[in-house]
Amino acid sequence: MHFGNPNLLWLLLVLPPALLAFFWWSFRKQQTLMTQFIQARLLPRLVSGISTTRQKIRLCCLVLAVAAAIAALARPQWGFVLEEVKIRGVDIVVAIDTSKSMLAQDIAPNRLTRAKLAALDLMQLAKSDRFGLVAFAGEAFLQCPLTIDDAAFRQSVDAIDVNTIPQGGTALAEAIQTAQTAFKEGDNHRVLVLMTDGEDHDSGALETAKQAAQTGLKIYTVGIGTTEGELLRVKDAQGHEDYVRDEQGNVVKSHLKEPLLQEIAGATDGGFYLQLRGAKTMDTLYEQGLAKLPKSEHQQKLVRRFEERFQWPLGLSIVLLLIEILLPERKREPKPSSSPARSAKTMLQGAVSLFLAILLASTAFASPSSALREYKAGKYEESLKEYQQLLEGKTGDPRLHFNAGAAAYRNSQFDEAAKQFNEAIASPDLTLQELCYYNRGNAEYWLGEKNQDPTKRTEAWEKSLKDYELSMKLNPQDPDARFNHDFVKKKLEELKQQQQQKQQKQQKKEEEKQNQQQQQQQNQQNDQSKQDQNQQQGQQSQSQQKQDSSQQNQQNQQAKQDQQQQPAGKQSQDQKQNQQQADQSSGQQKDDDQDKDQQAYAEGQMTPQQARQLLDAQKGDEKMLTLKPEDKPMDRSKPFHDW
Repeated sequence: MHFGNPNLLWLLLVLPPALLAFFWWSFRKQQTLMTQFIQARLLPRLVSGISTTRQKIRLCCLVLAVAAAIAALARPQWGFVLEEVKIRGVDIVVAIDTSKSMLAQDIAPNRLTRAKLAALDLMQLAKSDRFGLVAFAGEAFLQCPLTIDDAAFRQSVDAIDVNTIPQGGTALAEAIQTAQTAFKEGDNHRVLVLMTDGEDHDSGALETAKQAAQTGLKIYTVGIGTTEGELLRVKDAQGHEDYVRDEQGNVVKSHLKEPLLQEIAGATDGGFYLQLRGAKTMDTLYEQGLAKLPKSEHQQKLVRRFEERFQWPLGLSIVLLLIEILLPERKREPKPSSSPARSAKTMLQGAVSLFLAILLASTAFASPSSALREYKAGKYEESLKEYQQLLEGKTGDPRLHFNAGAAAYRNSQFDEAAKQFNEAIASPDLTLQELCYYNRGNAEYWLGEKNQDPTKRTEAWEKSLKDYELSMKLNPQDPDARFNHDFVKKKLEELKQQQQQKQQKQQKKEEEKQNQQQQQQQNQQNDQSKQDQNQQQGQQSQSQQKQDSSQQNQQNQQAKQDQQQQPAGKQSQDQKQNQQQADQSSGQQKDDDQDKDQQAYAEGQMTPQQARQLLDAQKGDEKMLTLKPEDKPMDRSKPFHDW
């Protein structure tokens, strides 16, 4: 039996055992979860009718179906038919130099090994071409005739070494002639790939290449080695290594002779020279030389064509999958009997079963299964109540606390959720502890989010950060805890920045208030001082006015007395002078009063109306001066001088 893709068979060592391990773990996990949420005495009744054997059969069918599918993908084959294959290609003869100079290690590991590897690389590139092999040193030998059997050519290449040709030296002309004998008559293109270091010990290689070019042979030369050269080393029969020496006993150093190889390749139409460097030399030779040559047909290869048999494992896989799908897990129930006695017995059993079901429903009113059912239905408040009823009887079960916290969290009762998660942290199960820390962190975050007090919000978010950190310590690979931790940390930093900005604004407002109060106090003090100054000025102006009025009255009385004592002519003159002085003093007094009124008005002490009333009161006290005395008549006899 053969396989078209044998590497796929390694999957049989991986996938079926992995599936078996997964199913075993899943079954154990299922049993653990059922015992957590279902009471032990109720479990047999709830799973009655389920066949464990059928479950195992179904799992085995699934695993075998996967194995059969892998075998089908590997393409099993048995039986073959011989077919004659027509191949289009070029006839290529590879000539490899096996002289001792090819043992030089100027290219690793040595020249001969690299030439053999290059020949095999060329065979991989030209898969549809026929290959032949010529080994030459002091003489040439056809190691492998032209063939399309890659295995035969490979064996021939592996078999050659420096001892293949016993005669030493390098005869390039004889290698070209031996390669020509390998080609058969026909119109197929002939190619010679000559791999050597170019040390020709015989003459006539260039003339032989020109003659071969006339027969249609294309020669591509490949230089093996370096122009700097390398000393030749050989090992004797005991494995001792020594240098190759000439007839005079001198150490021999071999060099790559590129000019001769270039001339030989240039002597044929389309041939060229390449130096073997790196792994791309054969790619260049094939792409630029051999791939451009036209192909010809030849019928010389019988190929075994194996028949594909993948249909059998594929069909087996499909059948096993159908069995796994159609085979039920529950046992087939027996058909009810038609006899009256059996019917009455069945009715009695039904009544008993109904009574037990009602009894179990009443006892399981607050069971973990019913609470879980309410939780999955989205009735979180009812689920929380049932878990709280269960906690009254089982206060030490951390799983019930955790489930109650989950129900409270879903119902947006974050205080109760944080409290229940805090109680569940006492569990010895590290996985449950990690979930409790994570969920309590979520509850603390939402408590802070709904609190309007910045201080309490900060405290709640700091607690949430600590819970996330503890959760990440228990499970460093949890991406949700890390994401929530970074999110709450960012929100907390933003909140602290907002509080700092708010405090700075409040401080600025308080400073502005204090500055305004100080400014108002200063303005009040300035206004008070100004009022005091205005009052003092008003009192001084009133006292000054009273003094002026008393002085004026005294002057008027004195003037009256003087008029009574002076003569008439002199009296009239004095009266005029007094009158002028009185007018001047009254005018000056009016100007002073006006200035004072304006100053008082500007300072806010007296209004113009109050000033006029004061002046009117002063004018009422004044008396007009008489021009002449009334008791003495004027003497008309004397002339009157009106001064």
